[in-house]
Amino acid sequence: MTIPTRRFLMAVAAAGAALALAGCNNAGTGGAASADAMTLGNANAPIKVEEYASTTCSHCGRFNNDVFPAFKAKYLDTGKVQYTFHEFITPPEAVAVAGFLTARCAGKEKYFSVIDALFRSQEEMFRTGDARGTLLKVAQSAGMTEAQFNTCVNDETAQKAIAARVDAAVQRGVSSTPSFFINGKKASEGEMTLEELDAAVAAAGK
Repeated sequence: MTIPTRRFLMAVAAAGAALALAGCNNAGTGGAASADAMTLGNANAPIKVEEYASTTCSHCGRFNNDVFPAFKAKYLDTGKVQYTFHEFITPPEAVAVAGFLTARCAGKEKYFSVIDALFRSQEEMFRTGDARGTLLKVAQSAGMTEAQFNTCVNDETAQKAIAARVDAAVQRGVSSTPSFFINGKKASEGEMTLEELDAAVAAAGK
């Protein structure tokens, strides 16, 4: 998916209002959204795979659901590859932002499980049109209360941090999701099959 840079950066700044989340002033002190890079696998692995993705991108969801589990088992769990997940924003932008904030507020140990739950909830969210209800359900499954969820997704500082990360991605040449980099070089714009990842990882290891 591809959208104009200015459009999604403006949408990030307005994400809380755009979602029209109820009770944003309720008490609740859910964990602050982390600004750390989100990685899996061996930090010392010779191959570094990076993915830029959005929680509202259906292509990203399909990659997460159909390809990533086998990729993780083959390369991350065995220590051959370090994987970094980078956040990018696609329409509906406010929903994507809220999803990423929810994952970060859940804590670094739960981040990837929340991202996975969001991807696997895409069909339900698009079918029902109830983005807030779907996001809240995922947040609660990660141990957050509704008040903590509201506080989290309306955190303007965290929204601006996402905007900064997206801007850095754009400066790097990312314009669509999913996009993949291997050892710092862009490998693909668009979904990759496991076979394509196999070939790319093999080439990077030579």
